[in-house]
Amino acid sequence: MMNLLSIVFGIVAAIGLLVGLIPLLGWVNWFITLPLGIIGLILGTISSSATGRNLNIVILILAALRLFLGGGII
Repeated sequence: MMNLLSIVFGIVAAIGLLVGLIPLLGWVNWFITLPLGIIGLILGTISSSATGRNLNIVILILAALRLFLGGGII
């Protein structure tokens, strides 16, 4: 059950990540993608399967890369 919740949080965070890739919408990564990705990562770590955890790790890395390249603001 925790893995399913982790995957759901990961999918919602991935949608936020796609929106955050649009120029001038990088702030979406701070307020939507990162918190949901971290919650999904915690739930994925608690579960017995690694699918949700791995999904959220990839999303968090991509969001952090986007924020790093954009200077954290844009």
